[in-house]
Amino acid sequence: MARKPPAGDPVQDAPDVTAPPRAAAGLPAIGHTLRVAQQQMGVRRTALTLLKVNQKDGFDCPGCAWPEPDHRHTAEFCENGAKAVAEEATLRRVTRDFFAAHPVSDLATRSGYWLGQQGRITQPMYLAEGADHYEPVPWDRAFDIIAEELHALGSPDEAVFYTSGRTSNEAAFLYQLFAREFGTNNLPDCSNLCHESSGSALTETLGVGKGSVLLEDLYRADLIIVAGQNPGTNHPRMLSALEQAKAGGARIITVNPLPEAGMERFKNPQTARGLTGGGTALTDLFLQIRLGGDQALFRTLNRLILEASTSASGAGQGAVDEEFIAEHTHGFEEFAAAARAQDWDETLRATGLDRDGIDRALRMILDSRRIVVCWAMGLTQHKHAVATIKEVVNFLLLRGNIGRPGAGVCPVRGHSNVQGDRTMGIFERPAPAFLDALEKEFGFAPPREHGLDVVRSIRALRDGTAKVFFAMGGNFVAASPDTAVTEAAMRRARLTVHVSTKLNRSHVVTGARALILPTLGRTERDLQVRPDGTSSGQFVTVEDSMGMVHASRGRLEPASPQLLSEPAIVCRMARRVLGAGSRTPWEEFEQDYARIRDRISRVVPGFEDFEAKVRQPGGFTLPHAPRDERRFPTATGKANFTAAPVEYPRVPEGRLLLQTLRSHDQYNTTIYGLDDRYRGIRNGRRVVLVHPDDARALGFADGSYTDLVGEWEDGTERRAPGFRVVHYPTARGCAAAYYPETNVLVPLDATADTSNTPSGKSLVVRLERPTPGSGLTART
Repeated sequence: MARKPPAGDPVQDAPDVTAPPRAAAGLPAIGHTLRVAQQQMGVRRTALTLLKVNQKDGFDCPGCAWPEPDHRHTAEFCENGAKAVAEEATLRRVTRDFFAAHPVSDLATRSGYWLGQQGRITQPMYLAEGADHYEPVPWDRAFDIIAEELHALGSPDEAVFYTSGRTSNEAAFLYQLFAREFGTNNLPDCSNLCHESSGSALTETLGVGKGSVLLEDLYRADLIIVAGQNPGTNHPRMLSALEQAKAGGARIITVNPLPEAGMERFKNPQTARGLTGGGTALTDLFLQIRLGGDQALFRTLNRLILEASTSASGAGQGAVDEEFIAEHTHGFEEFAAAARAQDWDETLRATGLDRDGIDRALRMILDSRRIVVCWAMGLTQHKHAVATIKEVVNFLLLRGNIGRPGAGVCPVRGHSNVQGDRTMGIFERPAPAFLDALEKEFGFAPPREHGLDVVRSIRALRDGTAKVFFAMGGNFVAASPDTAVTEAAMRRARLTVHVSTKLNRSHVVTGARALILPTLGRTERDLQVRPDGTSSGQFVTVEDSMGMVHASRGRLEPASPQLLSEPAIVCRMARRVLGAGSRTPWEEFEQDYARIRDRISRVVPGFEDFEAKVRQPGGFTLPHAPRDERRFPTATGKANFTAAPVEYPRVPEGRLLLQTLRSHDQYNTTIYGLDDRYRGIRNGRRVVLVHPDDARALGFADGSYTDLVGEWEDGTERRAPGFRVVHYPTARGCAAAYYPETNVLVPLDATADTSNTPSGKSLVVRLERPTPGSGLTART
């Protein structure tokens, strides 16, 4: 049973729909976890892997970047983490016989779910120009092909080197080192698609583009605001941390257009109360905000805090931390003037909230000395995302909640090492100090011109100014916006290369030539051979969402003897492409990752004595100047208040504002299954969630079918056909549907100001009857 993937590609547009539950996890989560794990891995392998996930002597979960507590449960994983492990440690295999039986033209018609369910890729595969079948290729020949195409470029800037967040610190450091020694800063990564807006806003306002809190801060907080995030689906282990915070007296405000079961009530499967009792009610106040209204909400809260601080009654005494503002901040007067001018009517229009809800939030805020604000892509993927996050920072600065225990900013990252990749230099706009350190350490002059982010890389491939695309992990085609443009751009490349564990959509949307390079997973042992023929077991490191760095050691036998580790792939590629002219000891790095960490310790601040610190159980915490010292390395030398104009989406009559989101059975573009239990949806993905009153006003009954048509200010339209309408308690005027199915609706040029992140959380759409002959009209 465990070895066999689904026989056919299932229908995904005819789901069963029931009322969404009002609690998450509990016994059903355990049952589902074990069922999926055993289907993929079998009983023995399930036990071997799951008991080592996120343990101090084990491997880091390949799923999300939520940190591990110091005292860990035996089962320190969530349902979705178990699914990620099961898919990587699966017994299913994709061999040369599979590729012989399935031409690329056939694979291109398959769903992402079907492709991913086929199993682990076992050997390097090559698609020759004009061919329709991948064929096996020796590793040496694969690196020769890469070298041929890179050497044929007119400039190193005609190559693009993309990185997924699951890449280890060691592999990421080597990857950026290779790209820069080759001569380009074209290092787009998945941060460009998700939290780039957070980094842009936090770097300008606080001087560090990362969160400022640790797990202990959540436990010590008086108030936690969770805005634009669904931990129950995207970061389930966060629910345990919120439960512990509640036990310590914290209150929680949830700001979200959708009610989410996990934030309503959490039945912790690691406790008796969670398994047999009622669980823990997490949310104390739910603000069901209209999509894109978060900046207006926080601006209004800031206005009300300022007004409370000058109240004649004295009720708001201490509402503003005047000492902190005077000593540590810049720009307060301009910010305060903008906040005091915020209009109530505009706030209510932008947020869809009422004054009572906002007043209740204010009372909770004024009663709290230590406040943490957590957010994810619900804040980062709007045109005005950077301005929104700056307003969140204003909110925290106003009451001195940066650099105070139990308080701070908490952008919750997705992939398990997406933050570490950036720390290691995966960035198209590197800091001069980082390039100086590279030059000093490795003796070559890195390029200084800024490179391409994701959106600009797609444009360059589309326009023919980029010709080679190399991806270290991920599923670039499915993760990127404007699906038709992205796929056409990839097909214009001379060569596309993907370092992968499993099949995905990016392997079937190729350049003239294509390579799939199979790599070790987090769960697998990494043995590197020394010159004398002996082997040495290696480990890698990752950085979590809160700046903790720790080791990851796989235990399973590799899925195939032909797999290479990511560091080994980079080192061998570098030796073949750069040749004898490179002074970098690539062969030494491949044989012993401690040598990589030694160089990282001399290049990357905070990693001094890296090898010794990471060998300590649990790893170590990176320094964070605003948190640790209330020191702000910004242009002004202080934390910066800002006063951006308030923005929010305007929606014409008869239209809805659509957000893209994940189901509970997926992680980013990886589809584990076709159920979304916490929203009452089973056996389907092509659904659009619409408030019943909005749906009826537009003439769509529950269960009817629609095409989603995106409308843009330049007059262009994009269509995603065949979605089942689900009456759902969303915020009025808003709707939701899963990505990557709806990425087609996001134009390449629809991005956040400053960060250039695709704005997939505020799409103006109309619902249109399916085209006759589509096969869906009979169901409407």
